[in-house]
Amino acid sequence: MAAYMVESGEDAFRKIFKFYKRRHPPPDFSNVLDFSKDVLSDKVVPAKLDPVTVSDVEATRVGLKPVRDWRAFGLQGYPGFIFISNPFLLGSQPFWVRQCLKTYPQKPNVCNLDMHMSLSDTQDIWGKSIHALSCPPSGKREPLTLLEKLRWVTLGYHYNWDTKTYSANHYTPFPADLHLLSLQIAAACGFPGFKAEAGILNYYRPDSSLGIHVDEAELDHSRPLLSFSFGQSAIFLLGGTHRQDPPTAMYIHSGDVMVMSGQSRLLYHALPRIVPVPQDHTPLEMEVCSLASSLQDSTVMEQISKQDWMVCSKYIQSSRVNMTVRQVLGSGQSFPETPAYHQRTDVGQTVEYRDRPANRESGKRKRSSGCASVDTVET
Repeated sequence: MAAYMVESGEDAFRKIFKFYKRRHPPPDFSNVLDFSKDVLSDKVVPAKLDPVTVSDVEATRVGLKPVRDWRAFGLQGYPGFIFISNPFLLGSQPFWVRQCLKTYPQKPNVCNLDMHMSLSDTQDIWGKSIHALSCPPSGKREPLTLLEKLRWVTLGYHYNWDTKTYSANHYTPFPADLHLLSLQIAAACGFPGFKAEAGILNYYRPDSSLGIHVDEAELDHSRPLLSFSFGQSAIFLLGGTHRQDPPTAMYIHSGDVMVMSGQSRLLYHALPRIVPVPQDHTPLEMEVCSLASSLQDSTVMEQISKQDWMVCSKYIQSSRVNMTVRQVLGSGQSFPETPAYHQRTDVGQTVEYRDRPANRESGKRKRSSGCASVDTVET
């Protein structure tokens, strides 16, 4: 079954999800859009950005190229969806990778390891992992480090995987550097004044996937959802408002940014597969030495130590990190005393996520039908 042969019908999204997730035989990727190449067609159109809202200095401060140099695209039939093909300056991605692996998983932020470990054990995930990740391979099967066991981290208003809601009493300060990065991306896409209030970081291993879901726990859907990707590439599926709508498949490469706004803000989407970085893409290992030349006094970025990059480099050689940033509350909005908003759950749909490597014979699994974490199982 080729992806283009699937027509609208009973859970067409699930059929295509399974097609791209399949290992044997491997799927045909010929119908997957690749925005890193010249892809303008009847389906792919240029996206209009607003470069006036973001100065070159503001862009450089967070490691972005001038907005006029961004390659941004939209898709026919998906109003409000914007795909920005790697707008980062050469050398700036490694800083954000380091933040995802070293800084953001630390307390007071929340991660999947907190579900079955004490807070003291998860206090310094990076520090407890760097020795093993810095050592050359021994040839023996080594136990996974805490960093390798990391599946998700929540920032700002912490998403509750059980109730599928946010709340006022489960909040820690949102990282200032990530807020500034999100502010510039949103402004360039026509959303000035965006407030980064919640973030979910997903950590993908080579066999990870993200189940079919809609992100609608936020109280204000008029503000965009921003998605940042680093490390290995992936296949992303963007569907419609019903699972009967067949999705469009596209590659996400390191540095790519997706903006879901307007009608596309509440569309079904999923990520069935991690794929290796194409050979014609510049490895991040080649970028790390370029950061020093682009640093300015006002930048939020900083030079990465060789030891830090050694760990980051080893991790992303086979893994991928994704950050989704959301504005939860609109102007003048506040949380209800008793939350009455939930993620969409279709009849018969179950999406599970595992907070540890797959083990079908033991271990408890948490269920989520919304902002599903990685290592999901779609049934």
